[in-house]
Amino acid sequence: MTEDRSPQTKKEPAVDRRRLPLNALRAFEAVAHHGSFTAAAAALNISQSALSRHVIGLEESIGRKLFERGHKATTLTDDGRSLAAGIGKGFDRIEQAMREVCAPDEQRQRKLRINLPPSFAMKLTVPLLTDFRRSFPDVLLEVSTPYGVPDSEFDVAVVYTRPAVDEWITDLLWEERPTILCHPDLVRGGVSDLAAFIAANEIIHIKIVDMEPYVTWQRFLVQNGLGGVSVARGVTFDSASLGVQYALSGQGLVLADPALFREEIESGRLVAPVTAHYYEGFGYYLKTDAEGLVDPLIAGFRSWIISRFSNRMVNEGEKPALRIVSGTEGA
Repeated sequence: MTEDRSPQTKKEPAVDRRRLPLNALRAFEAVAHHGSFTAAAAALNISQSALSRHVIGLEESIGRKLFERGHKATTLTDDGRSLAAGIGKGFDRIEQAMREVCAPDEQRQRKLRINLPPSFAMKLTVPLLTDFRRSFPDVLLEVSTPYGVPDSEFDVAVVYTRPAVDEWITDLLWEERPTILCHPDLVRGGVSDLAAFIAANEIIHIKIVDMEPYVTWQRFLVQNGLGGVSVARGVTFDSASLGVQYALSGQGLVLADPALFREEIESGRLVAPVTAHYYEGFGYYLKTDAEGLVDPLIAGFRSWIISRFSNRMVNEGEKPALRIVSGTEGA
């Protein structure tokens, strides 16, 4: 007899939409959201024993443990977190669809939830969203500008990051190449020695999630061959807009993308005294849930905003005119 060494294919559990355990999934989602069986039962207005039966039945039906149950806390397992993410999005879609269908005809309006970085929103996106509102007046835009990583309550989000492989559909909107920006009074006589210029002025840092405040300036120095200059000093802000606002008061040097501050540069309130810049792949990326693209509104907004930023990048008139001080050194 010959031993069969052929690989065994694991049979995937069949999921029949007609038999989806909706009550059990709702119970599971409530526990995942509240982190407590007691709180979830109260929220659903059912007994804790009934809630527990739903969750246990769901675990048995899929053959996976969804919660670690302790004396003081209930936490999701890895499988539980994965399921909770999908179930939460699904219920959000159902809830949104129900609200739209149940609303009176005169109140029916689609809502699009957008997360944007603060500086990006103020300097680049607000004029575009005004254009979007003129083109799609029936769509209600709900815009939030959280610092750092956006929360989960959004349909599309713009994040400041580098290219990464994750579960989101990611599109580059604007590639950032920061350079030194400052008040014109700081460079009245030009910049003959860039290292000395940096050493003599206060340093303004822009906070980037998961990075030390001084990293951007340190890498700018390395990329431009500037050694022996300390930038571990100065003041740190949460956004580029705040950092530039501080620079506009006449204090310090900030590394920022001139494209974001075109108006201030063209008016002469802000200058880019050198041509040296910094690049490490950072930019503003549109993040869209792959499942969300089945929604014509989300898919349409994605195509619309990508086309608008593509036009900005190819249109020479949209590029900021850098006000370079004459006689400066371009490291």
